[in-house]
Amino acid sequence: MRLVLIGAPGAGKGTQASKICKYFDIPHLSTGNIFRKNIKQRTKMGLKVEKLISQGKLVPDEITMEVVNNKLDEKECRKGFLMDGFPRTVRQAEFLDQILLKRSQKIDFAINLLVEDHIIIERMSGRRICSGCGTSFHIVRLPPFKNGQCDFCGDVLMQRPDDNADTVLQRLDVYHAQTGPIIGFYKDKGILIEVAGMESVEETANEIFKNLGVLDVSN
Repeated sequence: MRLVLIGAPGAGKGTQASKICKYFDIPHLSTGNIFRKNIKQRTKMGLKVEKLISQGKLVPDEITMEVVNNKLDEKECRKGFLMDGFPRTVRQAEFLDQILLKRSQKIDFAINLLVEDHIIIERMSGRRICSGCGTSFHIVRLPPFKNGQCDFCGDVLMQRPDDNADTVLQRLDVYHAQTGPIIGFYKDKGILIEVAGMESVEETANEIFKNLGVLDVSN
């Protein structure tokens, strides 16, 4: 199964991706996670994209497409994958089709998580990440036992620069302007699945699996 997961920042793509990947036993390819890992490690690419991401801007296509192409060459991607955070533009979607065609592969479905902007702003501006183990918390939805401290490793919780309210608004503007058109791209191909992402995690997951033809996720 080869899938693309579409949705605004904070729509819950990561949570749903983990469920989908576990069921189909496919890798979760998140360009955002790849970039953040490189930023943390202070690599050449990480230094290049850090400023852009902190401002809520998209990383240039040339960098993102090179990262994706390299990942698809890895052995774990041969039987399938879930692409999260890419493609973000029609140009990237066309590039993905081209590099998959060279591998005699294609995208099976594109899943679009629909969440209203005001809910995304509340979700993201309240998110806190452990600086040690990376566990996510939320000051309203999933608060830690001790304010500002991770429940698991005791390290300090922090707000990512791209999660403050002003940056979230900027990221949403960029998303709607540049990523919105790829929804039509996959709709025209007849492989678009749209699911309301404002329901509970389990309800959203069940709707996704139903649209993928999976009626019983317990098997």
